[in-house]
Amino acid sequence: MSDVIAGLINAVVSVPDGLASAALAGVNPVYGLYTSIAAPITGSLLVSARLMQIATTSAAALATSQAISGYSANERDNALFLFVVLAGIFLLLFGFLHLGRMVKFISFAVMTGFLTGVAVVLILSQAADLVGFKPNGGNEIIKFADLLRNVEAFDGRTIAIGLFALTLALGLQRTRLKPIASLVALIAPTLLVALVGWDRVQLVEDVAVIPRGIPTLTVPQLDLISLNLVVSAFALAVVIAVQGAGVSQSLKNPSGERISVSRDMIAEGAANVASGLLSGIPAGGSVGQTALNVSVGARSRWAGVFSGLFMLAIVLLVPDLVSKVPMAVLAALMIMAGISAIDLREAISIWETSGTARATILVTFLATLVLSVTAAVAVGVALSLVLFVMSAASDVRVREIVHLPDGRWADADPPDKLPSNAVTILDAQGSLFFAGARTLATELPSPADATHPAVVLRLRGRTRVGATLIEVLDTYDEQLRAAGGRLFLSGVHEAVIEQIKRSGKFDLDDELKVLPAVEVIGQSTAEAEIAAKTWLNRVGGAAGDRTVGDHAGERDRNDERSD
Repeated sequence: MSDVIAGLINAVVSVPDGLASAALAGVNPVYGLYTSIAAPITGSLLVSARLMQIATTSAAALATSQAISGYSANERDNALFLFVVLAGIFLLLFGFLHLGRMVKFISFAVMTGFLTGVAVVLILSQAADLVGFKPNGGNEIIKFADLLRNVEAFDGRTIAIGLFALTLALGLQRTRLKPIASLVALIAPTLLVALVGWDRVQLVEDVAVIPRGIPTLTVPQLDLISLNLVVSAFALAVVIAVQGAGVSQSLKNPSGERISVSRDMIAEGAANVASGLLSGIPAGGSVGQTALNVSVGARSRWAGVFSGLFMLAIVLLVPDLVSKVPMAVLAALMIMAGISAIDLREAISIWETSGTARATILVTFLATLVLSVTAAVAVGVALSLVLFVMSAASDVRVREIVHLPDGRWADADPPDKLPSNAVTILDAQGSLFFAGARTLATELPSPADATHPAVVLRLRGRTRVGATLIEVLDTYDEQLRAAGGRLFLSGVHEAVIEQIKRSGKFDLDDELKVLPAVEVIGQSTAEAEIAAKTWLNRVGGAAGDRTVGDHAGERDRNDERSD
């Protein structure tokens, strides 16, 4: 019974959200209601995060508006449905390829900057309907500037109705009516316009005809496909996937079942394909409606299914009432959504974290303001990849493991040059892929001018390595052997040993001694040290322990040389 009640509340709240999102996308507002039928039913049956609501979102609606803006009025609807199906197909591919694990590579600062930018663009884009004036311009910033230059053309009654709706939506957030605040903000101003007869206030029916009955199956018109539409659909799929991952990862299933981001992508993909085929707009994991779903007592995926069924009943029974909603009210609700989507606390926290984080959130935010959503997503993904590579390279450190007088081991700065006839134990820390491996090469102590240097390099915890690291190890091994020394690897995972063997660069045991990882931490390194000392004794070196005292004395000698 709790799922039925939660489904009813979700359906009622989805009416204003669906209408407003479709209006933002620049299409018939009823398409948002069709989405609220198809997406929750289809998505809820497949989603792994059982309480997540797949519904219309402002970011998806804004991306849709930009993607189909180049089509003529006669083509726009069919381009919309094709666009939604394409986005759904991309999401299905993401899920089947298990790309949910890739979401962790998107920087939190990038996503915060992007979502904040989307919220600001959303607010600016709805200002026109709120004041009853249509500005000109290439993007929302220019349009808003044109809006401010034409204050004398604003319609007072439209502004009054919009502000009334906005006041209700904001004011009721602090009351017991919070779950239905947007519904009250939709109904009350609509009734007021009807009672006072303000015919100059633009209504939904003035913009689009609301058809009767249930949506019919729409076959995508492939002749409308274009490179821009495909790229925009891919970008939208990325946005939906990342937002959905953020929503699902914040939830816990009542049954304790594990949540799979990849499976949720499949659910969102199926929901969008169904929405596109039933004349709907894009949908994704909704932060607001998911929070509402949890707060009103939903217990399973059936709350979402019931939500879609109740919305179907609303469309069948009261379609005429939807056409009487003022456009200024929908604009007010979208502005409310934009305001609630701006998390100043998180933005300030990121801004204060570091200079890199500050630059990241600023670049992504500005890109979202001045570029299309597609371009902004591309900038954000590229920036995340650059940051990942840079952090991976800069986080690499080499530490020397030295003996304490009481027999324990300590962590210390490694020497610039390796000592002769001694075993130096090194621990490689950080990512050793690509640039990280190159950084390791510069951090390893030089064997120049040393005689019989023995190095134990600890690689514990790495289940695979790249070709760059193998090349770095091969080069370092050659430098050591040129000085009469030898390289020993400790704590090496079996899979990494196989990679080293397959590379064909080393003759294991004769050239490179590899000791596999064992359960006891430090045992493999201790065995490698013994093997290195044995080798030193065999070649005539005086094998000894590297101690804290040795390390400190060497550091003092280096300081004296530098003086």
